[in-house]
Amino acid sequence: MRKADPGKISQLHVLGSLDPCPSFAVPDYTSDTTQFIDQLKANKPTLEAEQRAGRALLWDKNLNLADQSAYSEATVAQQPYVYGTSSHPNSK
Repeated sequence: MRKADPGKISQLHVLGSLDPCPSFAVPDYTSDTTQFIDQLKANKPTLEAEQRAGRALLWDKNLNLADQSAYSEATVAQQPYVYGTSSHPNSK
């Protein structure tokens, strides 16, 4: 097996012959969305910390399993047809 010349390999890669899809290769392209997000982060460096703090308010919680089981035991089973049940005060 012949050893490849590194100069040829890099030259071929630049020409795109080693790229599996050379027609889609755009090395310096950044989308409008990426540019917007980068600009937003540059203008407001505390943005990511604020997002993490907001997430912690609602999502990053430790659940108490005892409270969860008590809550699930306290729920009342819904009847199959909720609009015409005889237990409702307005039903006839």
